[in-house]
Amino acid sequence: MRFKCHPPSGHGNHKEDSPFLSSPDSASKRNDYYDKNLALFEEELDIRPKVSSLLSRLVSYTNVTQGAKEHEEAESADASRRQMPKSPNMGTLMGVYLPCLQNIFGVILFLRLTWIVGTAGVVQSFLIVLMCCSCTMLTAISMSAIATNGVVPAGGAYFMISRSLGPEFGGAVGLCFYLGTTFAAAMYILGAIEIFLVRSGAMLNNMRVYGTICLTLMAVVVFVGVKYVNKFASLFLACVIISIVSIYAGAIKSIFHPPEFPICMLGNRTLVRDLFDVCGKTVVVGNDTVPSQLWKNFCSSENSSSAHCDEYFLQNNVTEIQSIPGLASGIIKENMWGDYMDKGQILEKASLSSVDVHGSMETFGFYVSADIATSFTLLVGIFFPSATGIMAGSNRSGDLRDAQKSIPIGTILAITTTSLVCILFAHVVSHVFLRILFRFGDAVSKNLVVGTLSWPSPWVIVIGSFFSTVGAGLQSLTGAPRLLQAIAKDNIIPFLRVFGHGKANGEPTWALLLTGLIAELGILIASLDMVAPILSMFFLMCYLFVNLACAVQTLLRTPNWRPRFRYYHWALSFLGMSMCLALMFISSWYYAIVAMGIAGMIYKYIEYQGAEKEWGDGIRGLSLSAARYALLRLEAGPPHTKNWRPQLLVLLKLDEDLHVKYPRMLTFASQLKAGKGLTIVGSVIQGNFLECYGETQASEQAIKNMMEIERVKGFCQVVVASKVREGIAQLIQSCGLGGMKHNTVVMGWPYGWRQSEDPRAWKSFINTVRCTTAAHLALMVPKNVSFYPSNHERFSDGYIDVWWIVHDGGMLMLLPFLLKQHKVWRKCKMRIFTVAQMDDNSIQMKKDLATFLYQLRLEAEVEVVEMHDSDISAYTYERTLMMEQRSQMLKQMRLSSAERDREVQQYSLDRHSLIRMGSLYSDEEEETIEVLPEKTQMTWTNEKIEAERRNRIGKQEQELECHHCTLPTHDQSNVRRMHTAVKLNEVIVNKSHDARLVLLNMPGPPRNPEGDENYMEFLEVLTEGLERVLLVRGGGREVITIYS
Repeated sequence: MRFKCHPPSGHGNHKEDSPFLSSPDSASKRNDYYDKNLALFEEELDIRPKVSSLLSRLVSYTNVTQGAKEHEEAESADASRRQMPKSPNMGTLMGVYLPCLQNIFGVILFLRLTWIVGTAGVVQSFLIVLMCCSCTMLTAISMSAIATNGVVPAGGAYFMISRSLGPEFGGAVGLCFYLGTTFAAAMYILGAIEIFLVRSGAMLNNMRVYGTICLTLMAVVVFVGVKYVNKFASLFLACVIISIVSIYAGAIKSIFHPPEFPICMLGNRTLVRDLFDVCGKTVVVGNDTVPSQLWKNFCSSENSSSAHCDEYFLQNNVTEIQSIPGLASGIIKENMWGDYMDKGQILEKASLSSVDVHGSMETFGFYVSADIATSFTLLVGIFFPSATGIMAGSNRSGDLRDAQKSIPIGTILAITTTSLVCILFAHVVSHVFLRILFRFGDAVSKNLVVGTLSWPSPWVIVIGSFFSTVGAGLQSLTGAPRLLQAIAKDNIIPFLRVFGHGKANGEPTWALLLTGLIAELGILIASLDMVAPILSMFFLMCYLFVNLACAVQTLLRTPNWRPRFRYYHWALSFLGMSMCLALMFISSWYYAIVAMGIAGMIYKYIEYQGAEKEWGDGIRGLSLSAARYALLRLEAGPPHTKNWRPQLLVLLKLDEDLHVKYPRMLTFASQLKAGKGLTIVGSVIQGNFLECYGETQASEQAIKNMMEIERVKGFCQVVVASKVREGIAQLIQSCGLGGMKHNTVVMGWPYGWRQSEDPRAWKSFINTVRCTTAAHLALMVPKNVSFYPSNHERFSDGYIDVWWIVHDGGMLMLLPFLLKQHKVWRKCKMRIFTVAQMDDNSIQMKKDLATFLYQLRLEAEVEVVEMHDSDISAYTYERTLMMEQRSQMLKQMRLSSAERDREVQQYSLDRHSLIRMGSLYSDEEEETIEVLPEKTQMTWTNEKIEAERRNRIGKQEQELECHHCTLPTHDQSNVRRMHTAVKLNEVIVNKSHDARLVLLNMPGPPRNPEGDENYMEFLEVLTEGLERVLLVRGGGREVITIYS
């Protein structure tokens, strides 16, 4: 079979894959491109547009929603005829700065910052705020560098990470960012509900009920129209700013007139204020002194003389102190250091005197106590969501007039502003409040602690904080479904494809439904302090990978890394990454492990199952740099014997349809390698490269598909050569790179070489053997490869027989060990046979071989086969004679195809051959068949052919009768070789006829090319009658050692 590529119409130039290269539509359209000043390029203007055309298309580029389509794809040819979209016109203030402020200022600032300051103290709370804000500032610097490195379409952090670190990291971190945004919605809703339920005193189950109702209403608003959410965003932000200003105004007012919010103390214990009316044990009614409601709470009777009261209540006095001494009171000295508490511990003021006696457990509910155990790490996890929201500007990059200018300036200014506000806020409350007040609102009749300071009324904080949390929750419910839709439309996670669909206008309906269900899980937790660390983990992981992306791109120095934002450095990115990782484990180590586990599973799923994307990401660049470094290290010298393993070059034959002819060659390679080391699969196409480029690409794709089916991990290389023999030589010489080169060649047996019409089939095979020997490479030839097991078969028993006739560096013993690592051959046992001559001590040879195998740590049965000297048999002479006569006749006669087939069949003596297939190298280059000059002008008739055939048969019968006679001297070497092949074959078939696989030393080809055809006959005789044979030829170096 002869496969040649067919030249395509026109020139061999292929269209380059670029988003800005045009595609030719018609000959008439090409005329539009022609220009008298560009005559040199007129033949390429249909695929390489003029610069003016390119610039006009770049100007019309618009930022589309991330995931709607691949942003790297070009606009279609009729883009200029479509209506131009409305250009983005949002500036730095409205597009980045204010949205970041709205997302950063939220529920934590109003509900938890005062509690954090009261618990951790001024010093540690300042450290918490500084750590979190520094982490977000470093992340903003890295994000600014990425965002200004080219056009960032709408998609925010997911787009930046996925295009910088690849689809695996992008999908994993994108989903984590989605989960963080979704749980943020739950946190904001819980905060909004808590603002009112704290005043009513109802918690937990009521939070679940009201939270679910609020989530449903907000989801309906988002579903009906996102435009309403965006319109009210400014109103919500105004509420936040007014609330913060009212707090500072109240702090200034407290210098002159502190607000009246007294706290009732029993001894040094703080009492829950809404459980009684008067802070005293007795009250005066008219002229009588009667027990107060507080007395009734601690005593069993209203009669003060006979009542049985709580011992602590009797021994200590009831006092009333001001909870807000004011900005000029100097109370900061008491609030300087932390005071962490266990769950259920009663809140006490150390400066007040008390009698330390045990009270009754029945009165425990009248004291203010800690509802959660506190620690520095817990407070970090609770506060960090207050520092998030820095991605709000980058998420709106599609609406910005100049995203590369607005994102860095707006984001960094927003972080600076919010950081100063938080630090100043903590500083103010530490100067104004008693520690026992701003830790718990129960002491001031369920009021918001920060609301007691606001001016002119506490309701300013209540209303403002409620609207700010509702607004932030709506923003999260709006952004999270779009992020999930973007991931789904990128098609990197197959099971998320359904969430890429939505309403006709593109609204993510299914993604919104899933977001609502996940947010409901956060609401069912019914604790703001439990939900906050969860979303902290997901946000921190997202920020970690933003820093990693910037650091990787900076260190790789890829040509495309040219950000306009110049104030970045890889050290800052690594510092930010380290801080993110540290904050994850500081705030909650078990949540951190769970979040990293979720991200790791998503990463491996995308790597194993997801669609492959080529986005020019930094991880591929990092892999290239690592590969270059490793190759330079490998170049130092050849590998040590202990590290030697077969690095394969598998030579494959393709049929006319460019399909792999013998897939079991790849199966055998996968079983031998088990995913380790180097595997290169090569093939040769006969023809001219300029005309065969398309066939080359199709061949490579066919081979890659078959490699994937057979689970072969490696590379593919197809070369085009005028002669197949030269192409194989090119592969043997040039495959691999540096120290990562093949050391073993695997090629198939030329089946049917006897039936071939010309000698090129077996000559190419022998030439390849000689090339591998000259290159000092090992060679493996699997014979009858179609009978080799597939990867789905299992051998439950049987033997792998090794016939060690000559030493080849130990490769014969290493190969069975490698095969047994695969599940197909794992249960097979290994047997080693060696041949002893008359002058050898077979008993000693067996002992020495067993010792050698023991030192090699190989388990195998050992057997020494004795081959006695014997006379050359008549069968040997017969085989030799037939072989030589066939060779001579084919050289001296040019027969017609039909007659030559009959001649080959007549003189083919291999009646035990198991396979009759086409030659592996049948598509050889054209060669001149040797023909004797005196025969070239002869005209053959049917009568002359029949007479010549009878004449040859008569001579053959005469020579067979005297087979015991001595042949001419020049034929004695053939007789000796045939004798060896026959004797060895008899022994091998006798011992290994039931073996699963037989490994055998492959004899080298003769030095004189005249005997090449006889060499093929010797190999046929040697392997006759064996089902699976692997002929092995070493590369001239030791590949196995007894040393550790």
